[in-house]
Amino acid sequence: MSNLLLAFALMLVIEGLLPFVAPRVWRETFRRAIELADGQLRFIGLTSIIVGLALLLLIG
Repeated sequence: MSNLLLAFALMLVIEGLLPFVAPRVWRETFRRAIELADGQLRFIGLTSIIVGLALLLLIG
C-alpha cells in the first residue's frame, strides 16, 4: 500500500511541474486536447496505459 501511495504522490508532483513552471504552455496543451476527437483521445489514453504497463514490467 505504501508503494501505491508513493507512486500516486510522484504522479502528482510530475503533473504539477508543467502548470507551475510554464502555465501558458500547460493551458495551450489543454486547449489543443479539447479540440481532439474522442477516438484520438482514446488512442492517447491507450498508448499511455501500454507505455505505463511496459515500464511496470521492466522495472518490477
